[in-house]
Amino acid sequence: MFSVSDQDAARAFYTDVLGFEVRGDERFGEDGADRWLEVAPPGSSARLALNPPMGGSPGGGSVGVESTDVLAEHRRLAARGDVDLDPAPTRVPGAPLLFAVRDPDGNTIWVVEEPAS
Repeated sequence: MFSVSDQDAARAFYTDVLGFEVRGDERFGEDGADRWLEVAPPGSSARLALNPPMGGSPGGGSVGVESTDVLAEHRRLAARGDVDLDPAPTRVPGAPLLFAVRDPDGNTIWVVEEPAS
């Protein structure tokens, strides 16, 4: 679960920028005042909830997602020119090729090379 300051803006970032799918977007509570919003990378069984902060500030979360082509994904995001991401993917001993991208609230999504079969 990531805390976000604006669920509509977060939904747009995760779907339009990162290419995630909306897996749930439901109103609940008294008069539908609350909202449960979930997104996920295409084909993933995991879901990421994007919710208002509960007593704190938004941001600060971190999650990893796998990619079959980390370099291409980095080039795609960098070409937009409006995404906060690491300057280049890196590989350190014992870790896969990876880079970080940050959403507008400062949550971090690590794009990690999918392990070889």
